[in-house]
Amino acid sequence: ILPSICVDAACDGSPGRLEYRGVDTESRRQIFQAGPYADGTNNVGEFLAIVHALAFLEQEGLSLPVYSDSETAIAWVRLGRCNTDLASDARNTALFDLLDRAEEWLQQHPDRPTVLKWDTGAWGENPADFNRK
Repeated sequence: ILPSICVDAACDGSPGRLEYRGVDTESRRQIFQAGPYADGTNNVGEFLAIVHALAFLEQEGLSLPVYSDSETAIAWVRLGRCNTDLASDARNTALFDLLDRAEEWLQQHPDRPTVLKWDTGAWGENPADFNRK
């Protein structure tokens, strides 16, 4: 569906160095990028990327679909919380602060644009992919 936003995350290890971004699906122009954050996981990054995209859309007064290739992160957004087993420690405090803010934002914004699963098999790599495979 165009126009829309695609999001993706990249993590070097699990846990590892994490970053995420969002792009315009059609033009592939980067809209936002965050990180790197220490001791994260890919699913945490995917969750944060979706919430970041939703908050961006609200700030811009837009109601566009958001695509992610992470079924887990999409489910967490629907739940309104990041259901990670990742342990909080001194190195990933900033990441857990972001998670708290993201969960709070979801609770305060129950009516939000649609989050859809990117069909990699049919459409190829998500345009926000970091190409590190």
